[in-house]
Parts: sequence; C-alpha cells; structure tokens
Amino acid sequence: MPHSVVPADGSLRPFAQSLHRLRQVGLRPTRQRLALARLLFDMGYDRHMTAEALHEEAVRAGARVSLATVYNTLHQFTDNGLLREVVVDCGRAYFDTNVTDHHHFFYEDGGRLEDIPAGLVEISNIPQPLGGTVSRVDIIIRVK
Repeated sequence: MPHSVVPADGSLRPFAQSLHRLRQVGLRPTRQRLALARLLFDMGYDRHMTAEALHEEAVRAGARVSLATVYNTLHQFTDNGLLREVVVDCGRAYFDTNVTDHHHFFYEDGGRLEDIPAGLVEISNIPQPLGGTVSRVDIIIRVK
C-alpha cells in the first residue's frame, strides 16, 4: 500500500523528503537508508561528503550504522542517480548531492570540494573513444 508523504493535516512527517527520494528511484526505505538520506538531502543545500565523514555525522546523530553500510548505501544512491561520485585521487572519493553537470575546485590543504557551475568552464576538442561515447566530463581543478 503506498504511503502518503504529506499527512491529512498538511504537515511534513520526519524523513518525508528522504522517503520520497528513495521511493522515486525504487529503493526500499530501510532505517539505515532513511537516516543517511536525511543527513545528505534534508539539509537543503548541496553537500560533498566522504563515507567516513558521513559515518561520523550519522553516529553523532544517533544512527546505528556501520562504515561498511555507509559505503554500500552511498554506492546504491550513486547507482540510482541520487548522488554523484567524485574521485579526487586514488582512494579518496566524495559523494556529491548535486547531480547536475558541473565541475569542482579541490582544495588540497583542507580536502574541501567546491562546485563550479558547468557554464564557467569551456571544454573543446574532446576526442571520441573507439567503441563508445563520452557520457560525462568531470573537471577537478586542484587548489593549493
């Protein structure tokens, strides 16, 4: 039976926004997924999170979730279009809640990732690979 996101009195239930997102992409809203989705999406702004940082935030918020579950959930969210993975170097990835086409500044000293709107970076002369097509171009500008 489908659940209503907005109750009859018109108020939003806790987790309503996250619950709606998960259901839209066909993910079962488990307790762990809801807790992590709420931390990622219900803040109202674009976030760039490592799995470790999200795990720490979840534990501080009282969520009982392992680091392995955080990694699995982040990859499920990415596979279903809710997040975008940004790999800044070998072994270091961020998960971006902004899934629109855009690029990033990566501040090496502090490990901070910042959005650059796609229209501010011009790309030309992209060669076409043999046996495939370019699906997306990600530019990371490293800042010292």
